[in-house]
Amino acid sequence: MKTYLECIPCFMKQALFAAREATGDEGTIKRVLDAVARQIPDIPFDCPPPKTARHIYGAVRDITGVSDPFRRLKKESVRLALGHYERMKAAVAASDDPLRTAALVAIAGNVIDFGAHQRFDLEAEMDSVLGKPLAIDHYESFRRRVGEAGTILFLGDNAGETVFDRILIETMGKRTFYAVRDIPIINDATVEDAEESGIGHSARILSSGCDAPGTILERCSPEFLELFRSADVIISKGQGNLECLSEVEGPIFFLLKVKCPVITRHLGARKGGLVLMDARRRLQSGHEPGVDAEPATVVGMKP
Repeated sequence: MKTYLECIPCFMKQALFAAREATGDEGTIKRVLDAVARQIPDIPFDCPPPKTARHIYGAVRDITGVSDPFRRLKKESVRLALGHYERMKAAVAASDDPLRTAALVAIAGNVIDFGAHQRFDLEAEMDSVLGKPLAIDHYESFRRRVGEAGTILFLGDNAGETVFDRILIETMGKRTFYAVRDIPIINDATVEDAEESGIGHSARILSSGCDAPGTILERCSPEFLELFRSADVIISKGQGNLECLSEVEGPIFFLLKVKCPVITRHLGARKGGLVLMDARRRLQSGHEPGVDAEPATVVGMKP
């Protein structure tokens, strides 16, 4: 996915928010914004936004001296999410279709995103999700592929939503690897954040090796890339991972909440919509999102 003009004010907004979380010194914050502004003329529009975002957050770290400006917010979001864990776990267990309900819960957890929105209502999101239709609904393909899978690679996104990803992983009951960011960036989950959510009880946590708010394959570790090539199913959470992997072939399912007009335009799904999309159906079938079609086999990947 490419970068668009609408992404530029978003980069500046993220830089300001991150700098304010790192320091209260207005002069330092101004230096961060100046540094980010100087990068704007050189932004590559043929690259996904997370490639630029890694430089922006690098400027925040270098100028403020704070390596993890969202550390407090991440811990708070994990704490808040854990407060909903038992209730949502019970809702999944009582559902007529536990896997679908668990997927909805995991997607709803994607609302916890300080990169896209600094304010969100997690309780309202959890209360509304069970009866909410999917804007892009490839659940039957997802159910079938998960049922057949031996190994699942789960690409995590934000720290708090790892709690709801945990519910989906427990419901699937498959051998699962849970990949997170290599270093702190925005409120994306690192190994430490994923461990705090308890996800290590149901999946093996590993770093992707990537230092961006999305899975940029050329920046990932050899261990991660081997899993990416060999996994029967890849579950990709959030907009950042979609932005980096939308043109990558493989057995990928994108689970996210649509939060910006660029993603709305890219997917053809309304803002605020919940998405469960089989990447291969979009890339290879020629059908619009939401239209049933059998997924095609991808050369070099698991069929």
